[in-house]
Amino acid sequence: MDINLAKERIAFLCEEIERHNLLYYENDAPEISDAEYDALFRELQQLENQFPELIRPDSPTARVGGRPLGKFSQVAHRVPMLSLDNAFSVDDIMEFDKRIRRELGLADQAEITYICEPKMDGVAVELVYENGILVQGSTRGDGVTGEEITANLKTIRDIPLRLKTDSPPQLLEVRGEVYLPLEPFRRFNLEREENGEPPFANPRNAAAGSLRQLDPKITARRPLTICSYAPGTVQGYVFGSQNAFLATIMAWGLPVNPLARPVTGIAGISDFHEEMAALRDTLPYEIDGVVVKVDDFALQRELGEKSRSSKWAIAWKFPPRQAVTVVEDIIPSVGRTGVITPTANLRPVEVSGVTVSRATLHNWEEMARKDIRIGDTVLIERAGDVIPAVVRVLTEKRTGSERLLPLPAACPECGSLVVKIPDEVAVRCLGLTCPAQIRESIIHFASRHAMDIDGLGEKYIDQLLRLGLVHDVADLYQLTAADLMRFERMGDKLAENLLGAIAASKNRELATFIFALGIRHVGEHTAKLLAAGFGSLSSRMAASAGELLTIREVGPQVARSITAFFAGEENRRVIERLLAAGVSPTTAAKRVGGRFTGKTFVFTGALERFSRSEAQKMVEAEGGHAAGSVSKKTDYVIAGAEAGSKLEKARQLGVAVLTEEEFLQMMEGKEP
Repeated sequence: MDINLAKERIAFLCEEIERHNLLYYENDAPEISDAEYDALFRELQQLENQFPELIRPDSPTARVGGRPLGKFSQVAHRVPMLSLDNAFSVDDIMEFDKRIRRELGLADQAEITYICEPKMDGVAVELVYENGILVQGSTRGDGVTGEEITANLKTIRDIPLRLKTDSPPQLLEVRGEVYLPLEPFRRFNLEREENGEPPFANPRNAAAGSLRQLDPKITARRPLTICSYAPGTVQGYVFGSQNAFLATIMAWGLPVNPLARPVTGIAGISDFHEEMAALRDTLPYEIDGVVVKVDDFALQRELGEKSRSSKWAIAWKFPPRQAVTVVEDIIPSVGRTGVITPTANLRPVEVSGVTVSRATLHNWEEMARKDIRIGDTVLIERAGDVIPAVVRVLTEKRTGSERLLPLPAACPECGSLVVKIPDEVAVRCLGLTCPAQIRESIIHFASRHAMDIDGLGEKYIDQLLRLGLVHDVADLYQLTAADLMRFERMGDKLAENLLGAIAASKNRELATFIFALGIRHVGEHTAKLLAAGFGSLSSRMAASAGELLTIREVGPQVARSITAFFAGEENRRVIERLLAAGVSPTTAAKRVGGRFTGKTFVFTGALERFSRSEAQKMVEAEGGHAAGSVSKKTDYVIAGAEAGSKLEKARQLGVAVLTEEEFLQMMEGKEP
């Protein structure tokens, strides 16, 4: 395809993909299947890779994140992003209103039209549009200079890359607040804890951390959104008021808070503040007050600014969501992935209208950092989570009777071995029989890439657990037709098929069986390395951490996790029961003398002709090795669309880089 045809096709694809995004995300009325959408997206990616000079600033591919940045550059704001003065009572608001009227020379009885908006608790940013196209985004910084985070902001789906108007301003700067809604924040924090990462203290910290990622692909995976609230410099369009500004940019596709509205005088401000305080606990995002602004832009200009804040705006803050109480006990609880979390049982106390009796302590490292003990008097805060957190210990109130909760030696649910892997904050139960983990353990064990027990989905697993038919994965191989007939809507044929699928799984490959056990840090690739390195399950179970480290790509963290798993008596007992039930993992003989013998391949980017796992099997079938990372020992890197850091490293090391087509030629014995 020549460059002119490519330009036309890219323009069509950008517009078509954006049209389908609108139908899918906003109208809930998709016209095409996911597969058809994916095909359009892949075609656009391929054309942009082939013709990088034709990449449009509003390309839909920007939503997935570009290449990692080395560092953030500085951006000078044309108009400083000032702070707000704070009010804490109606008296403060009365003084604010009095000063406004005095500086404008209005009579005492004159009432001003203000606009009130919920004060979002997020991260302030500035978006710059030139002729309707988003060209730059930055943080507030010190108000005068911020950091350029354009690539990260482009990944936020609610930020339009092109304004929805045929007559956009030549220049439009929009200030907004990027935030993480509460429910995604809770899921995000839970995921971090389960992965052994420290949780964020509140949604604002999570949003700030997400925006400052040097790799935009990380930002793209985080469910950020934005609320626009003020203009900066505007050229080619005139807004008469804040109310008109919000209505106009909303029509242009920029999100604004729908609760914002004009009010009259102090009474209107007070009513709005009271309404928002009542709504606060029901909103899907955090607010910490209301922002009050003079609505008329001409009056704003007349009032002007002080050194750090605008004279025409103020933030009326809500009372803090904090209270003082006593930690009566600390109870460890086990999550679905085995992470053990200490939770404080508190002397019940009311915090902003809600009675609180528990607070999360996250992990033992966090407890040690804050020096939290049973019996302590503590300051707690409800900030962005259903379960509050301890802000600090009031050490001056200690009597000497307070006591620490030691790190558990055994799981409080099942008594299995508990481990804390170095470089992780999480404490984990590794037991295959742990009641808190058994559902997830069986789901993983039966999944397609593990033991592939066809038909054993979550619905049947839930019934097995409810009826008490299984307590660990080995119990699956003891099930009878009579057991299955106790299920809801289970017929003879279905029961026969399910039992047949369970029996068929007994002879999976050793690598598949190791992966199915759900060992921390052992994915499909590592399981293959372990199976190839030890050849039998018994030798694998007996291997020391030192022996594991001799296997290529197995590092200290993975070795410690594996040895800790097989050291658990309950885990060994479950494996023995599996073997006694007839589960007999097979070992595939590696081909010797294949065309790839002694060669190491790495696959990166989006592959089209085959999946990553299929490609790795093709290499291994020819005696080669498929690695997960690029090193000096790598012979070939096969790069698909959107290949990133692995491709860059291959070029730095001088490793041969092939396309999918060239790799297939090698498979056929041809020179690439």
